[in-house]
Amino acid sequence: MDQIETGGCLCGKVRFTTRGPLREVVFCHCSQCRRQTGLYFAATSVAADRLDLEGAEHVTWFASSTFASRGFCRTCGSLLFWKPNDEPRYAVLAGAFDRPESLHPGYHICTEGRAEFYRISDGLPQYPGDGPDVVTASG
Repeated sequence: MDQIETGGCLCGKVRFTTRGPLREVVFCHCSQCRRQTGLYFAATSVAADRLDLEGAEHVTWFASSTFASRGFCRTCGSLLFWKPNDEPRYAVLAGAFDRPESLHPGYHICTEGRAEFYRISDGLPQYPGDGPDVVTASG
């Protein structure tokens, strides 16, 4: 049986449903993620054919690099997705899920871009650049 999770943006104009297993949450500390989120990006990942999107007309896509685009609600500004151009998957922000407690932490990537005013002390593995099975624009 497929794991089904739901979520959406702050104003409710964008809703999504994921079907199937979700990757562990990866925490990205690169400068792009820091600037867009205010600190770091925490997201799981799902195959594109396992993501159902309602309110897609309210999602604005920003090409943050030649590698990927970032999707956010054009009404409330909630960051929702990170989509690599050449992969059939979406990274989905952990905080956008209705039940984020169903997600599991994995590891930290791009830690060399971490803002120096905080420490990563949760005991999860840390990678200065890309992590295992995760390639980013900074990699």
